[in-house]
Amino acid sequence: MKSVLFVLFALLTYLPSFAQVLGSKFEQLDHILPTPNNFRTADGSPGHEYWQQKADYKISVSLDDTKQWIKGSETITYYNNSPNELRYLWLQLDQNMFSKESNTYKTDTYDLEDNYRGLMSWIVSHNSPHGFNITSVTDATNKPLAYTINATMMRIDLPRPLKKGEKFTFNIDWNFYVIDAEKMGGRSGYEYFPEDDNYLYEIAQWFPRMCVYSDVYGWQHKQFLGRGEFALVFGDYEVNIDVPADHIVAATGELQNPKEVLTATQIQRLEQAKTAASPVLIVTPEEAIKNEKSRTTARKVWKFKAENVRDFAWASSRKFIWDAFQVSIGGKRVWAMSFYPKEGNPLWGEKSTWVVAHTLNVYSKYTFDYPYPVAISVHGPVFGMEYPMICFNGGRPIPTPANASKEETERIKQANERIKYSMVSVIIHEVGHNFFPMIVNSDERQWSWMDEGLNSFLQYRAEQELPDAPWTKDLKRDPYPSRRGPAANIVSYMKSAPDTQVPIMTNSEQIKQFGNNAYGKPATALNILRETIMGPALFDYAFKQYAQKWKFKHPEPADFFRTMEDASGVDLDWFWRGWFYTIDFYEPSIEAVTLYKIKNANNSGATSIFPTKELKADEMIKRIEQMGVRLTDKEKASVSSDKNFYVLKIKNNGELVMPVIVEMTFKDGSKQIEKFPAEIWRMNHKEINKLIVTEKEVVQFQLDPKLETADVETNNNTFPRSNNANNNFEKMKSEK
Repeated sequence: MKSVLFVLFALLTYLPSFAQVLGSKFEQLDHILPTPNNFRTADGSPGHEYWQQKADYKISVSLDDTKQWIKGSETITYYNNSPNELRYLWLQLDQNMFSKESNTYKTDTYDLEDNYRGLMSWIVSHNSPHGFNITSVTDATNKPLAYTINATMMRIDLPRPLKKGEKFTFNIDWNFYVIDAEKMGGRSGYEYFPEDDNYLYEIAQWFPRMCVYSDVYGWQHKQFLGRGEFALVFGDYEVNIDVPADHIVAATGELQNPKEVLTATQIQRLEQAKTAASPVLIVTPEEAIKNEKSRTTARKVWKFKAENVRDFAWASSRKFIWDAFQVSIGGKRVWAMSFYPKEGNPLWGEKSTWVVAHTLNVYSKYTFDYPYPVAISVHGPVFGMEYPMICFNGGRPIPTPANASKEETERIKQANERIKYSMVSVIIHEVGHNFFPMIVNSDERQWSWMDEGLNSFLQYRAEQELPDAPWTKDLKRDPYPSRRGPAANIVSYMKSAPDTQVPIMTNSEQIKQFGNNAYGKPATALNILRETIMGPALFDYAFKQYAQKWKFKHPEPADFFRTMEDASGVDLDWFWRGWFYTIDFYEPSIEAVTLYKIKNANNSGATSIFPTKELKADEMIKRIEQMGVRLTDKEKASVSSDKNFYVLKIKNNGELVMPVIVEMTFKDGSKQIEKFPAEIWRMNHKEINKLIVTEKEVVQFQLDPKLETADVETNNNTFPRSNNANNNFEKMKSEK
């Protein structure tokens, strides 16, 4: 039957695309992607000669709560697993971004009327001594090493070349003033609470860290300007954190000395939390409020260990409430914890740790079992930032004044409703970063989308898969108001002015519309791949293969692209080209519909709302057989039967190609959807004629009825024309 319809289609329609060069939108990416080699293979896997470096850290750090000052010393052991001799080592000095000599401020461009945040940061940086103060760099025998500081990078010159298989141990002493996060932004800092004269510290990018040396770039030492985050090396950490004795500390890794820093009651509560079905308060709100008033001069040292992590962060405050419980991930017990001041309640106490646990479950399902012993969510001045096993999140509810009017009370209620969803989403996102890039260790300094985009896609899955549980009873909107993921949500960006866009495959520091480009568009692309192009089964298998191949390794874009294709058996080069390497958009339109009817006694004189052409069955069969096709009686009967042969002329007013999804509304009111792969455009990406055969009479055709393809203009999706498509788009958009 299919062969007959194909020949019939060829007889009915003329395709000028046959004269064109085959597949300009469907050429392979071979000349764009790097050539496979022994380090990275053609199927997207690490090669048999793949290598990566390692760096172990032993750090002692002290927090001065009166001056908001950090003083530390570290011993780094660097392992050269590369085939090359290294004559020097490069480290990152991220705090130097906040110094008055920062290239960030020197290269910032803005009008004073449109960027007071930038002006505030400049004012503070030029009136405070921010940035690293390096006081000593020595080898393992305490002999001074030559070093050079270049903005946010530091080069250490080695006494002799470091050969393959060798290691080098050295020491660095340093200090810096912690930034005021409210004034200077950034990914860490302190928040001051004047009501009780206390500080809350979220400390990250706080020690000189090794740069990545890889088979792709050599040393990744692009300067840190504030947007392109971090390329980092895996290693083991031993960290001693010296803070006021009335502080509670949260950190990457596992606490090694609980009896020295916790009370007997707190230790007992932690034991209870190991088998609890819901979060247990380790430090209660009442205890935290009492602690806020403490001003001891005593000190405590919190000792942490973390294995096979790429970074280390911590938080400290006497204001912290702390709750925790353990969840089962792949048969292993994992801590889910939250640390937050009373200002975060009731929202944080009700939801944060539950969201942590939910995120670990969903992400583990789509990638690999979460391998670390703990995942922590901290509430403080940083709205959203991620580090191994710990993240900093916003979402502070607005208190209602006692004398608030009815109108003000309602406004605050609505604002808190938005804050609630924002808080849940940001915790999912930042906890999810444990998987990308903390474990699947992509290069954020080069490609923001490889962690932000992939993570935003999984964030969408976690938002849509919230369980039916008491803690979600006030979150179960249908659908959950996900900001990124649905195709319709990216349309406004994709139809925005071309000079305000860049391709996804753009270096992190040069991206325009960063949120849309690095988060929204790649997340949407992956959602479309899963739901519309590949299907969940093929996509989920391939995505999990990528995650498992590259966990605890350093993947590049080609490794992701190649793995997704190799594991699914789906040629996706056209998709990567359009969505990741261009700023093209998709804009199909039904230009015309013609109905062809096989003339016989039953349908003679029948009318249709579409232009109709009659064909004689005997003549059609004869012409088909003259082409050398021998038809069986059954096949002849199918051509002669009373079917409707519709030819849709579809035009693409954009340059992006996507699947063609057609919904047919029949005369009896029923509907049917047909999906045609994007390869339907392979001969001519601007115009196609598509034959659709139906038993029942169609009264309307509509493209993309469920808004799956990021079509930037839906008014021309129906034929005969109507406003239903646009109304449907506006309705779905308002619902989301």
